[in-house]
Amino acid sequence: MAKSENVSKGINTRLAHMGNDPHAYFGFVNPPVVHASTVLFRSAETMANRNQRYTYGTHGTPTTDALAAAMDELEGSAGTVIVPSGLAAVVLPMLAFLSAGDHALITDSVYAPTRNFADTMLKRFGLEIEYYDPLIGAGISALMKPNTKVVFTESPGSNTFEIQDIPAIADAAHAGGAVVLMDNTWATPLYFKALDFGVDVSIHAATKYPAGHSDVLLGTVSANAACWPRLHDTFRAMGCCAAPDDVYQVLRGLRTMGVRLERHQESALDIARWLERQPGVAHVLHPALESHPGHKLWSRDFAGSSGIFSVVLSGGGAKQAHAFLDALEIFGLGYSWGGFESLAVPVFLGDRTIAKAPAEGPVIRLQIGLEDVEDLKADIARGLAAAAGA
Repeated sequence: MAKSENVSKGINTRLAHMGNDPHAYFGFVNPPVVHASTVLFRSAETMANRNQRYTYGTHGTPTTDALAAAMDELEGSAGTVIVPSGLAAVVLPMLAFLSAGDHALITDSVYAPTRNFADTMLKRFGLEIEYYDPLIGAGISALMKPNTKVVFTESPGSNTFEIQDIPAIADAAHAGGAVVLMDNTWATPLYFKALDFGVDVSIHAATKYPAGHSDVLLGTVSANAACWPRLHDTFRAMGCCAAPDDVYQVLRGLRTMGVRLERHQESALDIARWLERQPGVAHVLHPALESHPGHKLWSRDFAGSSGIFSVVLSGGGAKQAHAFLDALEIFGLGYSWGGFESLAVPVFLGDRTIAKAPAEGPVIRLQIGLEDVEDLKADIARGLAAAAGA
């Protein structure tokens, strides 16, 4: 299905067909998995001029092109690169748009490995890193400096789910000459089309909802027309390419992402509303809940919510959190999210400087999978009872 024909159709129709032209591959429904390093040229002149679509495996193959084309259609981007992990998807644009002596503003509620990269590698390279209040909105203009080159956003914030006013932040950043990066993994392009809100580069851990089965590591980075050349040049210079089998798995997962996200959203909201009424719960941190401080912003900008949120227990500490987690039978104790199975992890917020941990009690992050909701509620109830008795 051509892109021009695709844009007016429903999202699940588009997901089923984007990124592939079966008739370009003898009618096969799925694009080929191309394993490549060497690509042969037809002549010395062709080789000298690099005058053919594919020149070397690290620069792209029909497999990576299929996923990149699908992401470009979802994002409305000028180009997408595919990298081996979600963290690599953060690192690559940081390196593309920052140089020694530059100042970068990063939301204080950022994904912890992103913070670690900034505090170690970027500082070692001579960059000035400053963390800002995720709720700052247009006030970020007061933090802009002549050497501010990147404003990094993530909405909702990791683990504490603050909603940022992305359009206001983007306007202020652009007025100061900075590029706006956004980790958009939580919402996916289905529920938040970042480039439409002023973001220049949209970052995804495709490990999560695009892959959807807890078995693949992958990242995507999509840029607008102004930022695409520099991002692409950095990608080629870094040699940071993804394996074709992993790319294929994510492309296959993309076909069902719409229906899976609907289920994740429905189940997570049901459980979040139920948790608000349970004894032993101080707060539920889910932006689609009316009780969430950022709910109005979320309603304004987002088309939906996904399956991950946090719950704050009322009282206690690590002992109560561990009792809750150890009592769970269906929820697995493991990192990542976006797969078919439910997961729970204790949240560490000790590295925050502004968006600090809630005072009421320990924070538990829940990934709501595709299991039956009543079974998950019964499992959480076991955890709450165990925490209360610890």
